Amino acid sequence: MNKFLRAFFASLAWTISLNAHAATLGFVQLPATASSPEISLFYPSSSPATRIQQGRFALSLAWEGAWVDTPQKLPLLLISHGSGGAPWPLSDLARAFVDAGYAVALPTHAGDNHRDMRNEGPASWVLRPREISQTLDALAAHPHYSKVIETQRAGVYGTSAGGFNALVLAGGQWSQGNFMRHCLANMEKDFHACVGLATYLRGNALDGIKLAVARAEHRRRFDDDTMLSHHEPRIRAAVASVPMAAPFDMASFARPGIPLGIIEAGQDVWLHPQFHSERVLNACKRCELIARLAQAGHGSLFSPWPQDLAASLSPMLVDPAGFDRSSLPNVYAQLVTFFNRHLSAPQ
Repeated sequence: MNKFLRAFFASLAWTISLNAHAATLGFVQLPATASSPEISLFYPSSSPATRIQQGRFALSLAWEGAWVDTPQKLPLLLISHGSGGAPWPLSDLARAFVDAGYAVALPTHAGDNHRDMRNEGPASWVLRPREISQTLDALAAHPHYSKVIETQRAGVYGTSAGGFNALVLAGGQWSQGNFMRHCLANMEKDFHACVGLATYLRGNALDGIKLAVARAEHRRRFDDDTMLSHHEPRIRAAVASVPMAAPFDMASFARPGIPLGIIEAGQDVWLHPQFHSERVLNACKRCELIARLAQAGHGSLFSPWPQDLAASLSPMLVDPAGFDRSSLPNVYAQLVTFFNRHLSAPQ
């Protein structure tokens, strides 16, 4: 039996065993250190779940629960959250991965999370790939997690700015100068990709002022053509969901270093597909289109927003009219299939 089949059947047997034990969703949070970010860790637990309130999210978790005994180390998926993100809107996706037999690590990206936004934008884009490497280092050095998690072959899923991170880890090269030139040429059409959600174009006389100020800021802050990249050999497959992609040299995706999947949301008005996910797909003939969700918006792959939170969010993060959330379990299943296929045996 070849290596691929041995790995496949071992993975299948362990997943069946895991499901037979009716594992709950375990959770533990590792504090930040001088050499690693805060890490939220989801895993299969044999402890009973309880209702946990985290911010406005009510979750069913085994908080610091016991790990399910498995015959081999759990494969690892890392999730890179979007700008201003947190673990909780990604908990349904994490649960799908854990149910499929994975451990899931979600680093809190420094200065670009729900508690602290001081590094939002290119400053965070530089840090994020390093934080994935630091997360792997921290888990590999931990006296317990190193024994139960396979850290030498991992996958990464990223959404929005986390999708940018996934593209870097797949071999993408980028520069702030590319970002500036894209925004100078497409500021009005791709306004929120270039300036965030701090202000909106309203179709009034102030729009011209906002556009002029934004262009001036880009010329002042991002006129740097240094090409940036980050190689992490332990990452063996990546998925970029609704990614920020404008700063990349698209030629760097002609032959990505690892299998790369893309998820596109047709109604994304924060990172318009034509400037981001579609450009990557056009450049990357070897990429896999995991899902093209015609009616989805930028935030449609997150867990459902609590009603009181949804009312306070930007319209760009809530589901557009016509999006059917019953399609998401199938998308999660396709993600599991992608990572199973590419992480089950050496490439």
